[in-house]
Amino acid sequence: MEILQSLLTDIWVMTCEMAPYLLLGFLLAGLMHEYIPRRLYSSYLSRPTLRSVGLATAIGIPLPLCSCGVLPTAMSLRREGASHGATTAFLIATPQTGVDSIIATFSLMGLPFAILRPIAALFTALLGGTLVNTFTSAEAQILQPGMNPSQSTCSVGSTNTPWERFCSALRYAYVEMMGDIGRWLIIGLIAAGMITALVPDQWFSAFHDNTFLSILLVLCISIPMYVCATGSIPIAVALMMKGLTPGAALVLLMAGPACNIASMLVIHKVMGRRTLLLYLLSIISGAIIAALAIDNLMPAAWFTSTLQHTAACHQDTIQWLNIASAIVLIALILNTLRHTHNHETAESTADTTILHIQGMHCSHCAANIQHALENLEGVETATVNLSENMAVVTGSTPYETLRETIQSLGYEVQK
Repeated sequence: MEILQSLLTDIWVMTCEMAPYLLLGFLLAGLMHEYIPRRLYSSYLSRPTLRSVGLATAIGIPLPLCSCGVLPTAMSLRREGASHGATTAFLIATPQTGVDSIIATFSLMGLPFAILRPIAALFTALLGGTLVNTFTSAEAQILQPGMNPSQSTCSVGSTNTPWERFCSALRYAYVEMMGDIGRWLIIGLIAAGMITALVPDQWFSAFHDNTFLSILLVLCISIPMYVCATGSIPIAVALMMKGLTPGAALVLLMAGPACNIASMLVIHKVMGRRTLLLYLLSIISGAIIAALAIDNLMPAAWFTSTLQHTAACHQDTIQWLNIASAIVLIALILNTLRHTHNHETAESTADTTILHIQGMHCSHCAANIQHALENLEGVETATVNLSENMAVVTGSTPYETLRETIQSLGYEVQK
């Protein structure tokens, strides 16, 4: 009973600490999504140059996309003509950070981590994009611009009045994006609470003074698992409070969101084995270099002072703003967990095609597929149902064209 109380207390404290910043971050993310044109992202990324890699990285760092949400967006950029290097840089930079996760990092881990996290994402993305451009043949880079699928059906200009556009931004922030990230945030908070309450302090003592061993341990855990940029924060905090170095914590913040089994499979299929290997090499080497720099070149006090404040919150009274924000955040997450995607059942006619899709994980995936299908010649209507992993298309477009369009975005179609 004592352990359960400690677990719930740890989860509640971290939620209260993060909630105000998360709500603000989600709002900024929704405004960015609604008011920044999607076409702007792919207009300058076609050449296999350092400039296109740098632009893709700069675009990706503030974007609030999770590890699976970035995949269809990156594949869309590739279809629109972005180079292999620019696409790879976008894939590396985007899931590591975002306005929401940067603000949440500041709230729980302090200003140094909030600054170093996007810098590390910048470094690894530039490294990965440059390596891919250098070691990928010019023929492989060439791609004729095709369709222009957007990240979401709620694209810029789709509403008529400023109020409708603002409401669209709020819906994206607190419904669509909350639905994608909310469950992973819950998993991260529960995992952090379990680490704090159940793992003995002595367990990580063997790694306390061994930076490289700590880094390897966290890399082995982070690379295959799925965790979003925001959900990784409480886990990193819990590991640091148990004795792991700040550098090892940064490795989790970098490698966890940027790399997982799903993203590796998609990159291998769409962009090839060489791009996948260079993608992994840049993430691993970038994480190791950043971690060693933090642990050996920077004062430990920069990273431990905020942790001491977080631990002290167990004894202090949590401010009313934090409590109110935590209640609102929990209510929004519960709302999205209960929310079922609206889906239409098409009448069974000769012009209706049903496709069963594998690999969709969030509303970004469904929106990208739906928008791509809607842009095909001959398609009258296209509805993608995330909960049932199914697309219903009416029109005269051949089945093979529909299937190839979906697979070009990195998904599988089952007959």
